[in-house]
Amino acid sequence: MITLTGRLICADAAQAALVQLYLPDHIRLTRAEPGCLSFDVVPTSDPLVWQVNETFTDRAAFDAHQTRTRESRWFKETAHIRREFRIIG
Repeated sequence: MITLTGRLICADAAQAALVQLYLPDHIRLTRAEPGCLSFDVVPTSDPLVWQVNETFTDRAAFDAHQTRTRESRWFKETAHIRREFRIIG
């Protein structure tokens, strides 16, 4: 099993608006991926920060997710937003 935990940290309200715009589709697509056990990106008490928790069955499923994500509209629109992640497994 592979887990990723961390935060998505926006610099300003404009970046937060991008997250809010593109996140629902990103969540829907990720949860439909083979090997995705859980995928949650939820706001924190800070309106510029989201908590990220992902669990995939194995490294292959996680790598496939990363490949799909890098080619997605989500990634293209939010690539400049700071991410602090830790991967275990």
